[in-house]
Amino acid sequence: MSDENTKCGVVAVIGAPNAGKSTLVNQLVGQKVAITSAKAQTTRARLMGIALNGPTQIILVDTPGIFEPRRRLDRAMVSAAWEGAQEADAVLLVVDPIKQRRHELMPLIEALKSRPERKVLVLNKVDASAKEPLLALAQELAGLADFAEVFFVSALTGDGVPELKERLSELMPEGPWHYPEEQVSDASERLLAAEVTREQLYKQLHDELPYDAAVRHEAYTQRKDGSVEVRQQIVIARDSQKSIVLGKHGSKIKAIGEAARKELSEILGVKVHLFLHVKVEENWADNREIYEEMGLDWVR
Repeated sequence: MSDENTKCGVVAVIGAPNAGKSTLVNQLVGQKVAITSAKAQTTRARLMGIALNGPTQIILVDTPGIFEPRRRLDRAMVSAAWEGAQEADAVLLVVDPIKQRRHELMPLIEALKSRPERKVLVLNKVDASAKEPLLALAQELAGLADFAEVFFVSALTGDGVPELKERLSELMPEGPWHYPEEQVSDASERLLAAEVTREQLYKQLHDELPYDAAVRHEAYTQRKDGSVEVRQQIVIARDSQKSIVLGKHGSKIKAIGEAARKELSEILGVKVHLFLHVKVEENWADNREIYEEMGLDWVR
């Protein structure tokens, strides 16, 4: 597209854990670029989604949920979230009106008060919320941090998302696009592959496996027939977790691998051969290399 009359800007998507940020980013982009899970704090790196609306390119910085950090991994994730919000043309605060998580939401709103970016409040999950409490919550929160606008959406069904996208387009400054028209994310195929596998870990193991598991990329090879061979390592903190990930006679890791391979094939548009193995590394959360692989800064 010609640079004439084009617009391009950055929108930071922040909120308490599990507010639906990744699902909203996927809806705005129009396809999957960020992993989603019912488990809180699944987003780790600042995976970016790139949404187009006519002549406007909206760069969405999908930040980790901001919460009270306890471990080094937590501190790195919170640091990444605030970095993602810096120098944005707009900041979206996504709120789950059902769970609310006020112990995390209120400090976040307090921190937003002094920030210069245009702030937009997005109340998510309206398809599952009663109208009166929703309006009362919107009125309460809107008065706390000088939100320019309030939107009611369902990231799951897409309700209200087109209106939000249109408004974000209007807020973006004039300028050339930063990315090619067909690009939807800044994540490498290797990082995307690891994220897809990690999402399946959460989906299939639910509460059996603590969220502090990592998926490490080992090899990504283009075969002569055009297919892709991906080798990954599932890193867990305790030996007792190994049987959970493997399942009886290896059934669980096989199911995880099949689901991840199928989804990755759809995303990449080629046949994928996915090989997984499990490694126990008690102190992996103190491994600087793993942080760098996840796109996180090493925070002491």
